[in-house]
Amino acid sequence: MRWTLRFAVPALALLFTLCTILYIKFAQIWDQYNAPAYAWASLKNSFRGSKLDSPPAIVGKVEDKVVIMAKVESEDTQWVAENLPDWQHAIYTVDPSATTSNDTLTTPQNKGHESMAYLTYIIDHYNSLPSTLVFVHPHRRGFSDAWHTDTPLHDNVDALRTLRIAFVQQNGYANLRCNWNPGCELPHRKNKHIKPEVWREIFAGASRSVFSLKEKGVSEDDYVPGEVGAACCAQFAVSKERVLQRPLSDYEGFRNWVIDTKMNDAMSGRVLEFLWHVIFGMDAV
Repeated sequence: MRWTLRFAVPALALLFTLCTILYIKFAQIWDQYNAPAYAWASLKNSFRGSKLDSPPAIVGKVEDKVVIMAKVESEDTQWVAENLPDWQHAIYTVDPSATTSNDTLTTPQNKGHESMAYLTYIIDHYNSLPSTLVFVHPHRRGFSDAWHTDTPLHDNVDALRTLRIAFVQQNGYANLRCNWNPGCELPHRKNKHIKPEVWREIFAGASRSVFSLKEKGVSEDDYVPGEVGAACCAQFAVSKERVLQRPLSDYEGFRNWVIDTKMNDAMSGRVLEFLWHVIFGMDAV
C-alpha cells in the first residue's frame, strides 16, 4: 500500500500539472480565436443558409477609400472585387512569375510579409492618397486562416463593410482587431521583437516626430519605449491626413530597413506588425 501511494501521489501531481498547462493553453486559443462568437454565428448561419447581416455594398460607386493587401500568386483574392465594389483596391503579388501579367502590382522584394506591400503603396501613392486606407490580409475568412479578423465569422468583408470610416478620420488610426490577445495584454508588452537596437535601426533618420515626441523635444531614434503593445496581426485603417504627417522619406526609410535587415521574411514582418501604430502616431502602448 505504501509503495502504491508513493507512486500515485507524484503521478497525480504530474497529471494535475499537465491538465493545468493544457487548460491555460486552450483558454488562450479560445480567447484569441473568439471561439464562442464564431460557433454561435456559424450555428445561426447553418439554419438561415445565409451570411451574417451587414450593410450592403454600394454597387457601381467607388468611394474615396482603398483596401491594400499583399498576396502570393496562388492566393485567390477575387472576393475583394466581388464583395467590395465600392472600395478601390491595391493587391500586390509578392512572388511574381514569368506568367504574371504586366498590369499586376508587385513589390520590390518578397520580404517582410505584408509590410513590403503596405509601404510600397504609401510610397507610390504618397501624393494621391485616398481619404481612408485599410490594410488587410488576402484571406477573406476562416476559423484557422483568419482567426485574427475581429468579426463573428472572422470575415474581412464584414469587417470592411461595418468599418466606421468617421472614427478612422477622427482618430487617424484604428487597429481592426479589438481583442488584446495576443499582443497587447500586460505579459506581451515586453515585446521580444522590438529590442532597443531594432527600434533605433528602424527610426534612425526618421523625421523629428510631428506627434507627441516633438513637444518633448526628443527624436524618435533617441527614444526607446520600455513597453510596446499592439493587438496583432497587421490589419488596420488609417486616414490620409495621418499618413501625411510623416514625410515620404520616412516610409522609404522603413521599407529600406525591411530590405536591408538581416532578419528573414517572417521576423522582419513581425517587427513591423508591432510598430504600425507607432509609425502612424499612436503611443507605444
